[in-house]
Amino acid sequence: MATPETHMTRRVRDNPVALARLTGAFYLYIIVAGIFAEAFVRGTLVNSGDAAATAANITGAESLWRIGLTAELFMLAADIFVALLLYELLKPVSRRLALLGAGFHLVSTAIAGFKSVLLLAPLMLLGGGDYLQAFGQQQIEAATLFAIKLHGQTYDISLFAFGISCLFKGYLIYRSGFLPRVLGALIVLAGLCYVANSVLSILSPAFASGLFPWIMLPCLVGEAGLTFWLLIAGLNKETWMARAEVQRA
Repeated sequence: MATPETHMTRRVRDNPVALARLTGAFYLYIIVAGIFAEAFVRGTLVNSGDAAATAANITGAESLWRIGLTAELFMLAADIFVALLLYELLKPVSRRLALLGAGFHLVSTAIAGFKSVLLLAPLMLLGGGDYLQAFGQQQIEAATLFAIKLHGQTYDISLFAFGISCLFKGYLIYRSGFLPRVLGALIVLAGLCYVANSVLSILSPAFASGLFPWIMLPCLVGEAGLTFWLLIAGLNKETWMARAEVQRA
């Protein structure tokens, strides 16, 4: 049964390879910005066992902390584009499963938006406003580290929804015919690792910490592989258009 076309649907239909490469470009930004924010900002400024040192580090490198937060905000925008573009690209395989994949992806993005807000807390707490005079320095430092740790826990929760979305998208990629099956299998594996990491971080934080970053390695391999394939090769246009024609019939 034919369905009304959206403007984005027409754009994808007219040039799916270009849209695939655009998806890869957004995905690449997410990977690079995520590594920058985690490794070069929080990795250098946050001491998880020393609230005073963490507060001093952030105060001494406030600009770097703000840059990291800004990078995360742009990641949220890029993530929304990736979710919508992948829905359009994978819709010819199964509209319902593509919609489920996009839905869980956007839920993950919404949770990630909340975790980004938590990174404002250290700036507000360490800013020295008059409303903070009721708190001692140690209390402010402890609250700062608490907000950062809560950011990490919220991130783990967001990855649960994202992992489920990867299961749907990986399956669709595997069945698509216009993207390599191995990429679909890797994305499914990434989804399983994301879900496992999120569940373990709640049930057994110490055990999850011991598995990290090994449990996340398949995620990086799968998502990086998909990113560079989309960015460089795009997709098989003829196969994609043949599937799209069948769906519109």
